Amino acid sequence: MTVKSKDSRPGGRSARVRAAVHRAVVELVGEVGADNVTIPAVARRAGVNPSSVYRRWGTAPALLADVADRRQDEEAPELLGDLREDLERVAVWTLADLSRPGGVAFFRADVAPDVDERRAGLRACLERVSARFQAPLDAAAERGEKVPALERVLDRVVAPLYFRVVFSVPGTDERYVRGLVAELCAGRDAPG
Repeated sequence: MTVKSKDSRPGGRSARVRAAVHRAVVELVGEVGADNVTIPAVARRAGVNPSSVYRRWGTAPALLADVADRRQDEEAPELLGDLREDLERVAVWTLADLSRPGGVAFFRADVAPDVDERRAGLRACLERVSARFQAPLDAAAERGEKVPALERVLDRVVAPLYFRVVFSVPGTDERYVRGLVAELCAGRDAPG
């Protein structure tokens, strides 16, 4: 007989507790900021015992990182079959994700080096973001289109987008993001 862990039951108590705790974290980050989120406050908001939260996540930064990981798993926009439009949709979705309440705080928690050395937060975050942008490149390549290298997309679209959102640079909006993609696509023949 195989014994399943509590987390392997998608509809079990563990999943319900995790969902309630994650919801509480997102709400609290939006209300008081990530730096002021405490495990007792999260437990109170989620309606669970603080010891359950401590046992599962250990620290508030580890909990924030787990929420950040889960937020990244949310479904990215559907591809429409045009490279520029698909890259724009993914870039705009990324901007919206970073700009929603707690977005930057969750990003910072996700890449914090001291949260969990086993996670390799920076690498995992880069892999998720890369996969998100690789999808439209792969689809366009399958259609026979010439596509820029992923590294070029990261340098020309993703890096400036994250930089401007993290540092709250004015004018970082959907129009700006679409402009980054337009510039990238206009220079598609340049070495990547």
